[in-house]
Amino acid sequence: MLLYDKIESIEIWNQWAMLVSYGVIGLGLIILLYFWVKLLSSRDYKSKYDFRNLHEIKLLFYSSVFLISGLALYLTSLSKEPTVIWFVVSLFVAVMMSILAISVAHNLLNYYYPTLLEKKLQQLRYKPRISPKSGKPMKLLSEEEEDVHLDEGMQAEENIFSVDYDVWVDEETGYTKIEKYAGHLHATECSECSYQTLKVVKEELLQSPTTETAGQLLKYYNCTYCGHKGKKAFNVAPLSKISESTDEVTVVVS
Repeated sequence: MLLYDKIESIEIWNQWAMLVSYGVIGLGLIILLYFWVKLLSSRDYKSKYDFRNLHEIKLLFYSSVFLISGLALYLTSLSKEPTVIWFVVSLFVAVMMSILAISVAHNLLNYYYPTLLEKKLQQLRYKPRISPKSGKPMKLLSEEEEDVHLDEGMQAEENIFSVDYDVWVDEETGYTKIEKYAGHLHATECSECSYQTLKVVKEELLQSPTTETAGQLLKYYNCTYCGHKGKKAFNVAPLSKISESTDEVTVVVS
């Protein structure tokens, strides 16, 4: 009688597990649908850039977790002849496989996918903007040309790599659009593991620039995958020559 009750309980579990799995899988699909609707509904390239940069990897990971968990839950509900042993074994296997699959998804999205995402972001960043005044493609100014349109504070931000500005100009009407990007927002390729996981974790201004002398900035890097660390020193242009480029002077890797 007790064994019968256990088997009946497993059958009830199967019914509920199948229903819940539909809901969990549905949540994963809703996240994917939200991502694509949000992306396709925005016509502004900068808005698409910011959305993909801030949310794409996170949303894809959340969707993966729900889809994998829902599928694992669904598989545990497929027993046609439920027994206690079968239930325990299938549940254990489903949990282990889902953990493994989620770990694989996490590694792919955090260590392989950023390289692909970076290419997509660069395409969005440099895709010609259309002027709302003339309806024609605008011109992206060079580093030397854009300083005319940036105030002193913006130029200072660019000189210490904290912010990067793109200036688009409609040469026919003079309409100007300035877009702001984080100077070290994206990871670069690590020299040790070759993954796009080397990030700036700290900046130290060793010497402030003056109107007569250059300053010096030290950046500390850390690879989020292999743990490799490094630092680079940069010259910061004098304030009176704020429009000049900043040159890397030394590289010290530990």
